[in-house]
Amino acid sequence: QVQLVESGGDLVQPGGSLRLSCVASGTFFSINAMAWYRQAPGKKRELVAGIGSGGSTNYADSVKGRFAISRDNAKNTVYLQMYSLKPEDTAVYYCNADILRVGMTTWNYWGQGTQVTVSS
Repeated sequence: QVQLVESGGDLVQPGGSLRLSCVASGTFFSINAMAWYRQAPGKKRELVAGIGSGGSTNYADSVKGRFAISRDNAKNTVYLQMYSLKPEDTAVYYCNADILRVGMTTWNYWGQGTQVTVSS
């Protein structure tokens, strides 16, 4: 089986920084697109940032210039570096990945989420 495990969520003051990590484990051939989503209480889950297998990136307008997504293919890991955090960034952050498995089929996976709270 394939698992995505996030880490790095924490309580941080406004203006602070955090780095989230997500590691994929299990049996698979490769990881295609990876992304971070977030869901705040009472709101829909939204895309924060995505990164393709070749390194191309895209960001939600609300985080452009403050967040940076990156990946280490050798470690099957995607990161989300967050700067200048605001209270409205408070949410559960989820990792998502398209993973190529046996039989050359691509499956979409979600992590369990990590809580980020921005508060003074």
